[in-house]
Amino acid sequence: MGKLKLHQYLNLLIAITAILSLCIFSLNVTACGLLHKKQRATFDDIKHFFVAQRKEVITFIGYSGAEYEDKATMLEKASDILSKFDPSRTIVNIGATRDGIGAVYELAKHRGFITTGIVSTRTKQSNKISPCVDYVFFVEDQTWGGFIEGSDQLSPTSRAIVENSHILFGIGGGKVERDELIAAKRLRKNVHFFPADMNHKKARENALKKGLPVPKKFGGAAGEVF
Repeated sequence: MGKLKLHQYLNLLIAITAILSLCIFSLNVTACGLLHKKQRATFDDIKHFFVAQRKEVITFIGYSGAEYEDKATMLEKASDILSKFDPSRTIVNIGATRDGIGAVYELAKHRGFITTGIVSTRTKQSNKISPCVDYVFFVEDQTWGGFIEGSDQLSPTSRAIVENSHILFGIGGGKVERDELIAAKRLRKNVHFFPADMNHKKARENALKKGLPVPKKFGGAAGEVF
């Protein structure tokens, strides 16, 4: 093989540099899990964390295990919301799990946002946690969230979510999400809601398993209020 001419060598070097740059960029935008930290935390622990970040916290609320009937539209709406915020000044917070609204974590990471998740200690299965959430806070809680039964006070998990958020975006959602959005409005938080159906098939299957009537509406408890 003959010696490469100078211009051929330079072109080859440029090509290699471009490929390496592309690889590094790809790693940066898809680096889910590289900063993954999980810890049990009190309300004060979580509050101190967010205060120290000095960033605006936007929280996405929506269906989890119930999933979405039209996931693509949900992600499109979430993407549009994210496009309006500066990743260097904003934290994206959700409920830590990968299901339903948790799919927004990947969109957020690809855009360069720091991501956080606040979830009840009842969520013990690590495979439920999204690989695209940087910091996960497990709150000691006997419930999944929402109002404490018989009161208008939020459970520890939901309180930590609502009070540490500056803006909340609800895209559909069940009873827990409904309660969180109601509480956020009471606290004069900036709340936005977008109607969305839960997955119809899952909803029917869950009703049958619990011996409940098959649902005819799929807009969720949050959609009945907002």
